[in-house]
Amino acid sequence: MSTKLVILDRDGVINQDSHHYIKSLAEWIPYPSAIQAIARLTQAGWTTAIATNQSGIARGYYDETELKHMHDSLNALVAEAGGEIAHIAYCPHGPHDQCACRKPLPGMLIDIREALGLETLQDSWMIGDSLGDLQAGQAAGCQQALVLTGKGQRTLDRHPDISASDTPVFEDLAAFTAWLLHDGDSR
Repeated sequence: MSTKLVILDRDGVINQDSHHYIKSLAEWIPYPSAIQAIARLTQAGWTTAIATNQSGIARGYYDETELKHMHDSLNALVAEAGGEIAHIAYCPHGPHDQCACRKPLPGMLIDIREALGLETLQDSWMIGDSLGDLQAGQAAGCQQALVLTGKGQRTLDRHPDISASDTPVFEDLAAFTAWLLHDGDSR
C-alpha cells in the first residue's frame, strides 16, 4: 500500500515570500488558507511534508535555531487547525555549495521518502511556486503542481509552457487541495 503524500515548498506556498528572505519568526507570515489546506489534507488521509531551500542560513541572515522557531510555529498552527506535518526537510546551503539537497535537485525529496519509509514517490505530489520546485519533483518521480502565490505567477509568466504540460496550475494551496480531494484522487 502506498502512502498518499503531498510535499510542499514553504516560502510562497505556505507563507508569504520575500526577496529579502524570511529571517525571523516575526517575518514568517503564513497564508491562513494554506494552514487550513494542510489540515484538510491530513483529515482526508494525506501525509504532508515540506521541502524548503533555506540559503539564508548559508548567507548568515539567520541560523538554524531561528528556522526551528519558524517551523515550530508552523507545526503548532497546523496542529491547531487539525492537521499534521510528517517531516520538514530543508537545505541550509547556498546556490554555489554543490550540495545534493538544494532544489532543483531531488535530495530533500529523497530525504522525505526515506524518513517516511516509502519505496517510491510516484504517487506523491510536489507543490511549489518555482521552476526549481517542479524540477525537483520531476527528478524524484513525483507529480507536480504549480501554485500562483509567492513566485508562482512570475514562474508561469517566464515558463508559459508549464500550463500546457501535465503540470496543473492553481491559484493557491487551498485551490490545489480542493481539486485533489474532489477530483485528483481519480488521476
